[in-house]
Amino acid sequence: MLLLSHHRPEEHDRCFRLGGQLVCRRCAVLYPLAFLTAALSLAGLRWPAAWDGTLLYLLPLPVTLEFLFERLGSLRYRPGRQLALTVLAAPALGRGFARYLHHPGDRLFWNMVLLFGGAGLFALLAGRRAHR
Repeated sequence: MLLLSHHRPEEHDRCFRLGGQLVCRRCAVLYPLAFLTAALSLAGLRWPAAWDGTLLYLLPLPVTLEFLFERLGSLRYRPGRQLALTVLAAPALGRGFARYLHHPGDRLFWNMVLLFGGAGLFALLAGRRAHR
């Protein structure tokens, strides 16, 4: 089911089974932690706002590089590494969501989307081309 796992059959090692359904391991960790962080941030429980400019770029960087290097074939997939780096990145995504909800035109949030989303899209497209 695509809703729970967006991976092709040869990538099902990146998933776990829940009630007979495949669930993407990264998404299962990333989004609940990010939404929890966003909720806490909106409730006022967050790091100082002055840290956003640094943490929103630094925390997702390792998971983005991991994704890029895996897709390009320079790094072998490791579930433990994937989970650890996803846990590191999730608070930045959650804080970004909170910034967006507070101000939909937030430049820092949209810069994150362009930088990390763009890197992810590049990795997917380049990785597919390399595997042909």
